[in-house]
Amino acid sequence: MTAWTEGELLLLDGAHSLVLSVGDGSHPGVEVGMVVAGGDLHVRAARGTSSRWYRAAREHGHGRVRVGDRGWNVVLETGGDRPGEAVDAAYRSKYGASAALLAGPRSQAATLRIRPVPPGPARPAED
Repeated sequence: MTAWTEGELLLLDGAHSLVLSVGDGSHPGVEVGMVVAGGDLHVRAARGTSSRWYRAAREHGHGRVRVGDRGWNVVLETGGDRPGEAVDAAYRSKYGASAALLAGPRSQAATLRIRPVPPGPARPAED
């Protein structure tokens, strides 16, 4: 699996939000807050695992993220070991009091780790 570059992580960490499109990108994306923790990009659904976009992400497992004029094809990972406390702390640090919705058990269960897909012929970039 490809990892984010240091420059990409700085760009992502400095942005307030990203636009996440799930699956083939034929549906409009959803703007969500995100954090960088443990060298990975994470997003959470405030409504928990019943969130529509979270369920779609879990079903498809891939999509596209966009920050400003930069976009990446990505893998959307659910489950597994997540740095829960580190992600909570990153949300609190980045979003302050509004992070309360994203730092509780309900949203912790709806955490996605987002990893870039290496560029190649199988899934070309769609900018």
